[in-house]
Amino acid sequence: MKTTKTTTSRNMETTRVSVGLLLATALLPASPAMAQHKAIVPAELAPSPGGAAPLFSPGILADGTLYVAGELGTDLKTRQIPDDFEQEVRNSLGTIGLILKEAGMSYSDVVSVTVYLSDMDLFGKMNAIYATYFKDPKPVRATIGVAKLASAKAHIEISVIARK
Repeated sequence: MKTTKTTTSRNMETTRVSVGLLLATALLPASPAMAQHKAIVPAELAPSPGGAAPLFSPGILADGTLYVAGELGTDLKTRQIPDDFEQEVRNSLGTIGLILKEAGMSYSDVVSVTVYLSDMDLFGKMNAIYATYFKDPKPVRATIGVAKLASAKAHIEISVIARK
């Protein structure tokens, strides 16, 4: 009788552990290999015919979350960084808006923003323009001073993460 009780207790414990593992596994997020990734490339950012494709996607939509690459303040028509810093900020945020729209999102879906500034003295000017794009509840934000950006003329680069 004692052997049966011990065997039954072990079987019950094994069952409890198995059920616990099954539940824990079911609650885990899907593995990265199972995640669906879709490049988000608005027509305005697509390479020109015969032009070299960029080495990165402007945005990647993965399981409902949009990751937007760092966007310089390049004028999309001239492909140049403007001399006016405020316009550079508007261009950067405008390009981000195009990527958000292509993904079926808007600025209100942005949850995180990273701003890179080559001159932290420009923070006030950037912040004044930034405030016109993001309403309450405002996304979390980090602003980082850097020595330089990908273009020698650039003063700002902005990256965001958005989720509906």
